[in-house]
Amino acid sequence: MDKAQSCFLLLELFLAFSPGGAFYFYVLDRCQFSSDDGHDVVFLEQVYFNKILEGQYNSTVGKVIGYTEATQAYANMLNNNLEFIKHEVWKTKLCKKNSPLAYKGLLTPVEPYVWLRSVEAEYNTHPHMLICSAYDFYPKQIRVTWLRDGEEVTSDVTSTDELPNGNWLYQLHTYLELTPKPGEKITCMVEHASLREPKLYHWEPEPDPRWSKIVVGSVGLLLGFLFSIAGFIYYKKKSVGEIIFPLNVKPFQTDFNI
Repeated sequence: MDKAQSCFLLLELFLAFSPGGAFYFYVLDRCQFSSDDGHDVVFLEQVYFNKILEGQYNSTVGKVIGYTEATQAYANMLNNNLEFIKHEVWKTKLCKKNSPLAYKGLLTPVEPYVWLRSVEAEYNTHPHMLICSAYDFYPKQIRVTWLRDGEEVTSDVTSTDELPNGNWLYQLHTYLELTPKPGEKITCMVEHASLREPKLYHWEPEPDPRWSKIVVGSVGLLLGFLFSIAGFIYYKKKSVGEIIFPLNVKPFQTDFNI
C-alpha cells in the first residue's frame, strides 16, 4: 500500500469511528466533461459520510479541500503528500485521455425536430419574417443556414445560441427577414452530427386570403351556371315526350254505325 492510499485510509477510519453515530460512508470518483476533445475535463474525488460531503480533491484547484473542522486537518496532510498529489494528477490525465472515447462511444446523437414558419414582421423594412427552429437535438454543435434559390443568405439573418433544455438536449432559433419574390425558393438547411447529410426544409408561401375569396366566389358562380344549364336541358327533354292539347279543342273522335 502506497502513502497516498494509506492517507486516504486514515481519513476513512477517522470518519468511520468518529462519535457522530454515522452509518453511511463512500468515496466517489467523478470525471466531468461536456466537450468531445476532453479539454474541459474536471476530475473530482469526493468523500461522503452520513450522506454529507466531508471533503474532495478537485483537479481545477489541484488540492484536497476539507469542508468540516475534522477533515480540514486531514486535507492539509494529503496536500503535503507528494505521492498522493501525483496519483491524483495521474487519474486526472487518465480522465482526459478517455473522455473523447466515452463521448463518441457512449453518447448517441439525437436528430433535431425542425419547424419552419412565417410571421408578420412588425416595425421592419421587410413585411415577412421566417423562423426556423431546431428542437431537442444532441450534441450541442449544430449549423442552421438560409438558402435563397440555392444560394446562402447572410444578410437580414439573426440567430440565438444553442439553448439547453435541461435534459442534455438543446434548441436553436434563427430568423430571416425578407420581401418575397414570385417564383423564388427559400430553404432552411440543417447540419448536425445525427444527420448523414444536410436536411432541407422548404418554405411554402401561404396563399393571399383575398385571392382565396375570389376563387371561392368564381367557383360558386360557375356551379350555379352549370346547374341552370342542366335544369334547362332536363325541361326541354321532358317537354318533347308529351302531347299538349289546347283547352278549347277536343281530341278527334269517329262514330261508325254498322
